[in-house]
Amino acid sequence: MSEASTRCGFVAIIGAPNSGKSTLLNTLAGYKLAIVSRKVQTTRSRVRAIVVEGRSQIIFVDTPGIFLPRRRLDEAMVNAAWDGATDADVVLLLVDARSGLTEDVKRIAEKLQQSTSRRVLVLNKIDIVERGRLLGLAGELNELCPSEQTFMISASTGDGVQEMKRKLAEIMPLSPWLYPEDQLSDIPQRLIASEITREKIYERLHQELPYASTVETENWEERPDGSVRIDQVIFVERENQRKIVLGKAGQGIKEIGRLAREELSAMLERKVHLFLFVKVRENWATDPERLRAMGLEP
Repeated sequence: MSEASTRCGFVAIIGAPNSGKSTLLNTLAGYKLAIVSRKVQTTRSRVRAIVVEGRSQIIFVDTPGIFLPRRRLDEAMVNAAWDGATDADVVLLLVDARSGLTEDVKRIAEKLQQSTSRRVLVLNKIDIVERGRLLGLAGELNELCPSEQTFMISASTGDGVQEMKRKLAEIMPLSPWLYPEDQLSDIPQRLIASEITREKIYERLHQELPYASTVETENWEERPDGSVRIDQVIFVERENQRKIVLGKAGQGIKEIGRLAREELSAMLERKVHLFLFVKVRENWATDPERLRAMGLEP
């Protein structure tokens, strides 16, 4: 393929928490790359999916939801989101059409007016919103922060996503591709493995353990039989949280490990030996070393 005829660029997906950014990224990529949870602020660092559409290579960047930060971790997440928007060729503002023009969305749209990147507006969850309401919301948002194009999609069903991807491919800058054609992401497997285990913690303990945990992959050992041994540490802030993760007679962490191991085995297409440990680290959310391990700058 002639480099003169190829296009390549970055598209940052930004929006308020729970607008569906991770679901959209997974749909665009065609496989699970970012964890998805009913909890807001699930994504903590920038996640990249490399998508080929015709002669264009699009690097989609899923960013943490933008909200008013209260803690150092929150600030690092919001900064990561805005850094992603600053570096992108195109900023894709994703809005939950069901929630509409919330205060978070207004703040994001107003700040986006200062961006020099090209902007597109995407209304998500159209499968559960009346069309008349969609048109009114699109008008309000374009008045507040004008965009080149407006798309209406459902990230969960895929409705409208292919058309959006095709249009984005057309506006990517003329450029050689930055990654091999068969590369799907630039995220280390160790980080993806940590994120999968964190998702299972959210699924099992979403009421008991709000945002007090993080997961780090400390060891990744390739075995001669083709299997892999993965050692991970779950960090929590207090001793009572450690007991919640462990569960009665260790059943909690056993179930988390089972769920994570099954998904990791399917993803890696081989046997996974997963060993989980729980440690108390009171101020992990303000520890620069922990934040960097999560892909955030403190």
